[in-house]
Amino acid sequence: MTYQEKKSIVSLISTIIIFGAYCAYMYPQYPDGLQDSTETFRFWGSFVLILTLVSIVAHIVNSIAFNIVFRITTGEKEPSFADEMDKIIELRSFRNSFFVFVLGFLLAMGSLVIEQPLQVMFVTLIIFGFISDVTGSVTKLYHYRKGV
Repeated sequence: MTYQEKKSIVSLISTIIIFGAYCAYMYPQYPDGLQDSTETFRFWGSFVLILTLVSIVAHIVNSIAFNIVFRITTGEKEPSFADEMDKIIELRSFRNSFFVFVLGFLLAMGSLVIEQPLQVMFVTLIIFGFISDVTGSVTKLYHYRKGV
């Protein structure tokens, strides 16, 4: 397996673990019975903001740890350049990830149009944000395995 394939797999696994652990931690803190109240907005706003910050920090720490372990186990350095194939794969994974996120955003706004509770909008945004991150990692892994 190449460096990029291993990095994609580690990124995919860490994304799933981070999202699952954070949701399991936050779920019991949901304010029951507060439909469309300020407390509900505060909960979902903090949920998204903290999830974003935790994901960024965890991905940075994960990337550093991966590079250290990769260097120790293989004795190789991280590739210092990206060739055309790497750039094309990166663009395709970004495109697919962006498409999934925009689809989720449109569905979330559509839930408001059909007068669903606000929780539906927030949950849709959060789930599609997660799915878009997974889609990006899976796209990278697929294209590094099968080619462009």
